[in-house]
Amino acid sequence: MRADQFWNSGTVHSLIADLDPGGLIRIGRQGLGWRQADLGARIGCSASTVSRLEQCGRHADLTLLRHAAKEVGVPTNVLVASLGLTGPQRSKVAPEWPHCAEEDRMRRRTLLAVAGLAAPAALLTGVEDAFASMPDPTGSPVPLDRRLAQARVLFDGGKNTELLKRMPSLLADAHHATRSREEAALARLSATYSLASQVLTKLGHYEQSRLAADRATLYAEWSNSPIVAAAAAREMSIVLRHLDQPAAAERHIHDAVSAIEATGLTTDAQAAAYAQMLCTTSYTAARAGDRDQAASMIREARRAARDLPSLAPAGRLFPITPASVRLYTVGVHWALADPGAAMEAGRGLHAGQFTTAERQCRVHTDLGRVQWMAGKPEQAARSFLAAARISVGEIRDRPSIRKTVAEIHRRHPRVTGVRELATVAGIAA
Repeated sequence: MRADQFWNSGTVHSLIADLDPGGLIRIGRQGLGWRQADLGARIGCSASTVSRLEQCGRHADLTLLRHAAKEVGVPTNVLVASLGLTGPQRSKVAPEWPHCAEEDRMRRRTLLAVAGLAAPAALLTGVEDAFASMPDPTGSPVPLDRRLAQARVLFDGGKNTELLKRMPSLLADAHHATRSREEAALARLSATYSLASQVLTKLGHYEQSRLAADRATLYAEWSNSPIVAAAAAREMSIVLRHLDQPAAAERHIHDAVSAIEATGLTTDAQAAAYAQMLCTTSYTAARAGDRDQAASMIREARRAARDLPSLAPAGRLFPITPASVRLYTVGVHWALADPGAAMEAGRGLHAGQFTTAERQCRVHTDLGRVQWMAGKPEQAARSFLAAARISVGEIRDRPSIRKTVAEIHRRHPRVTGVRELATVAGIAA
């Protein structure tokens, strides 16, 4: 039987109807006469992993699923249909958490409340539910590009609650648009998932952020846009770092650097993407304790960004500037536990060099973390309060910053500004 006949057979249509991508991989493997170990050797995993992939494909890592499907020859449109990702109404891709749904939902809400995030808990649950079962499209007359740009403005402004409110409907309409199979629509959907991953990571909701980044990666590959693919890889790298998977994080970001470098860097947008990937690579290496790699990558990032404008053009996917690279340098030295070098890197850096509230806050919070590491609680409190005056959410909603504020409050409750800061962060009675 020819390949086109095989993948259009009744058996294949039945597996698509059952939303069973693992079954497609199984029959493709068997059609080639391969054992599970043979396929595992080709995609870099064990036979038992292949067995699990074939048994419950929709609950598996989408990257691994995609690689396995490619090896056994599953056509892209067949894989997409089996995932339920481009159906006319609802997507049925299951979330990647253990399956006692009500118990898990209550557990997540409890954890969010403990973290001081009770207010957006329902909104986070709404985004999670959209990942599991995509809502119907809204039919909004506003172009998706404009709505996605507005959503990015919300993220840049630290308006996380409003962004979470809009995310399910934005995802639903972006999914609906991909029925055209146009690369631009796939790129737009990937960018939407990347934005979802960004805000979920910021809120410390890493499991769902990883699922969003996984889908962003999948659609980016199908869009054939190296810049959109770089954005997805960056979000995947960041969330993997938070999930204590440094090797996987480094692999993803190195692949993204190579892909962007292969474009020839002939445009400012490509150069900006390259500089951003290098910054992320440097910070990832620093968090892994690789001082030499971190230093090398941040030096290369400074070189790559030196000809970029001091203010990034509106709408650029990677709005990085020379000042942004300096801010990353502060973070790299903080991650390497070198507060002296971090403060030196941040000398002269100020919020006015950045156009978005999110980046302006990041100047203050990054410097605040360094000052706290250097044993300067009053200066740290002053920096965090400066961030809160720009956007309270950048203090209240970020678990890592709340943890630092809580530690400052516990150890230095009488230092000027600390009590006010704790109140702003929602950790003091």
